[in-house]
Amino acid sequence: MKKIATPEDVKSKQVSRRSFLTKGATGVVAGGAVASGLFAAPAVHAQPAPLVVKMQTSWPSSDIWMDFAKQYVDRVEAMSGGRLKVDLLPAGAVIGAFQVLDGVNDGVIDIAHSVPVYWYGKNKAASLFGTGPVFGGSATTMLSWFYAGGGEEFYRELTQDVMGLNVIGLLGFPMPAQPFGWFKGQVNTVADIQGFKYRTVGLAADLLQSMGMSVAQLPGGEIVPAMERGVIDAFEFNNPSSDMRFGAQDVAKNYYLSSYHQASESFEFIFNRDFYEDLEPDLQAILRYGVEAASTSNTALALDNYSSDLQKLADDGVEIHRTSKEILAAQLDAWDKLIPQLEEDEFMKKVLDSQRAWVERVTYYELMNSPDYQLAYDHYFPGKLKL
Repeated sequence: MKKIATPEDVKSKQVSRRSFLTKGATGVVAGGAVASGLFAAPAVHAQPAPLVVKMQTSWPSSDIWMDFAKQYVDRVEAMSGGRLKVDLLPAGAVIGAFQVLDGVNDGVIDIAHSVPVYWYGKNKAASLFGTGPVFGGSATTMLSWFYAGGGEEFYRELTQDVMGLNVIGLLGFPMPAQPFGWFKGQVNTVADIQGFKYRTVGLAADLLQSMGMSVAQLPGGEIVPAMERGVIDAFEFNNPSSDMRFGAQDVAKNYYLSSYHQASESFEFIFNRDFYEDLEPDLQAILRYGVEAASTSNTALALDNYSSDLQKLADDGVEIHRTSKEILAAQLDAWDKLIPQLEEDEFMKKVLDSQRAWVERVTYYELMNSPDYQLAYDHYFPGKLKL
C-alpha cells in the first residue's frame, strides 16, 4: 500500500527543496592551463533539475476546468524559467474532490485548484468567498473585494486563525453567474420547484432548501449518474461547457440560465503554507501573480467555450430558458431570511458587513457608469434575445 506522507516527511522534503533552490547544482569543469599563455577552460554550470510541485484539482480530467488549471500551470512553468515543474492531477488522483483543503493542509499535495464552497462542511463562512449572498455585485465585483476590499485578509483569518490551517489561499477567474440548472420539464414558478431533489453546494443548499427543494451536495463527476439513478431529478453545476462535457443534455432537456444562488464565484488556489513560504521570493511571486495571469486567460477561454457550447446544446435539442423573475425574486427573499441567521456568527457578520459596504459603493459606480448593453445588442441583433 502506498505510504501517505506525514507532515514531518513533508517538512523535511521542503527544507531540502529550499536548500536545493538556494544553492543550485553547479558543476565546474576545471581545465587548467596546459601550457604557458593558455587560458583555463570556462566554467560550465549545469542547470538544476526543476522542483516538482504536486497540484491536484477538484475536477474530473475531462472537465474544461482542467484546461483552466493547465493555463495556470503553463504560466507558472514559463515564468519560472524551468525551475518549477507542476504535476497537475485531476480529482481523485490523490484525494477526493471535496478533500483538497485537507490534502494541502497536511502536505499530501502542495497546491489545490478548487472552490471554497467545497469545504463549506468545515465552516459555513467558506461560502462567503464566492457563493454567498448577492447584494448586487458580479463575480468581478467580488473578486475585486477579495484583493482591494479586505477579503484576502478575512480569508487568511478564517483559514489560519479560526480554523488553524496551514494554508495560504488566493482567488482567480471571476466566473459568469451560474445557471439555475437542468430540469426534465419547464419550471416557471416557485410552486413548480417544490419537492425537487436538486444538486447544488454550499449556502446555495440552505437557500434552495428553504424554497422547498430537497438538496444533495455532490461533486461534478457524480451528478449525471445520480440523475440516471433517480437520486436527484434536477441539478446545477456551473456552465454550459462543463455541463455538456459530463452529459447533462443526455438526462435533461430544459436548461435555465440566470440565478442568484451562485452568482459571484471564483476559483480558489490553495497553497501549503510551509511549502509556499519555503520558496525563494521570486518563486513565491510567480505562484501568486500566476493566479492573476491565469484569471485573464481563463476569462477568455470561458467566454469562447461557454458561448459556443451553449449553441451546441441548443442545436442538440436543449431548450434554453432564462429563469423567471418570480423565481429570481423568491431567491432574493430567501437570502433575506438566511442572512440574519448567518450574521449570528461574529466572523460571518464582519465579512458580510464588509461585502455590503463594498458592493454599495462599487456597484453604484458600475451600474451608473455602464451603458445599456442589451439596448446595443438588440440594435445590432434584433429579435434574438427573448428575455
